[in-house]
Amino acid sequence: MQQQSAQPRWEQHTQRPLFGLALAFAVAYAVPIVRPDASRDVVEVCTAVEWVVWGAFALDYLIRLALAEQRLRFVRTHWLDLGAVLLPAIQPLRLLRLVSTLLLVGQRARMASQIRLTTYVAGAVVGLLMFGSLAVLSVERDAPDGNIRTLGDAVWWSFTTMTTVGYGDHAPTTGLGRMLAVGLMLSGIALLGVVTANIAAWFIARFEKDDVEERRQTEAIRELTEEVRALRGELAALKGTPVE
Repeated sequence: MQQQSAQPRWEQHTQRPLFGLALAFAVAYAVPIVRPDASRDVVEVCTAVEWVVWGAFALDYLIRLALAEQRLRFVRTHWLDLGAVLLPAIQPLRLLRLVSTLLLVGQRARMASQIRLTTYVAGAVVGLLMFGSLAVLSVERDAPDGNIRTLGDAVWWSFTTMTTVGYGDHAPTTGLGRMLAVGLMLSGIALLGVVTANIAAWFIARFEKDDVEERRQTEAIRELTEEVRALRGELAALKGTPVE
């Protein structure tokens, strides 16, 4: 019984520290892109922070696996976590570390019962906008035919891509940049579907609540009517007159 409760306790206690590490990763990832003239020491420190954060999430996965009662089932049900942990180890690219960290943060956020769906969706939108902008800027800024040169251009492009508007004034020209565009478009569609489903579920729950209340009131009126009829019958019996 103790082993069964160890994994949820670990996930609960490590939720906030891992979220703080994810914020540190965000800063470390953004600094070399926003400040391309940063010194070599700053870039090396940022790279080290990125790897440390990824290592922390990888260690978290291994500990959760060790605490799980059914480890094979844990691997099957948390295959996305495993893929995110192994992804940067296969090919040490900064973009892969970005993708894996986003996946791991998203998975841990889903496990936290205290995080509501609305908060998760809002955080996912902000995170995708920020990291999508930084990623496409790092890829397209030095491209010969690229037209995304500034952070403002990158944020505007990410916003129009996630909302599937796509004005076309800014567009990636490299293969990696187009892969990022596909990922942002699919993510935007998925988040829009989550928001729509959440709103629809709220309306359905509201209607069901109103329907239950209406049935309760109808039943109360019926019971009250029966009581009135019974009282009239008793009164008529006392007076010796027929009941209408």
